[in-house]
Amino acid sequence: MSAPKAIMEARAAGVQILLDGDDLVLEASSPPPESVLDALSRNKGEIATLLRLADDGWSSDDWLAFFDERAGIVEFDGGQTREQAEATAFECCMVEWLDRHFSRSDPGCCAACGEPDRDGHTVVRFGDESHGHTWPHSACWVSWNRDRRQQARQFLEGIGIRDQSEATERTKFPNDFGKNGGA
Repeated sequence: MSAPKAIMEARAAGVQILLDGDDLVLEASSPPPESVLDALSRNKGEIATLLRLADDGWSSDDWLAFFDERAGIVEFDGGQTREQAEATAFECCMVEWLDRHFSRSDPGCCAACGEPDRDGHTVVRFGDESHGHTWPHSACWVSWNRDRRQQARQFLEGIGIRDQSEATERTKFPNDFGKNGGA
């Protein structure tokens, strides 16, 4: 069993996992199943890594709380099913991760392919003043964006936040300018 799956099973069993230095501290209202304790023990090092603060200042618990909060808002205030709400919450987490891990690059050189401006292939500015800018060719933007979203997906799934959009209709935000999954 993987560390993210062990964390998910522990949480499902009502176990809160905290980190004290390199030690895992477990809190629960009743003793968890032996299988949960075994999985946590076998994956202790990786679980500790997942629980430590990431470069963005958020722990995996912070990300899970963000996900749960977004899903709750969409489900209860937006009237969506839980599956639809979790698909939307996953997309919100993707956007948050991308904002927190913005990829800056130098002007005049494509962040995706590394090539400079050339006839018919100008690098264009992407981003804003608060995050900085990335400079991809317009033709390279789709692959660059797909790669960045894959990085976010791998991170989120690594801490146990799953994409529910396969089980539900693909999440689309209003005003997506006719793009599939874009904003």
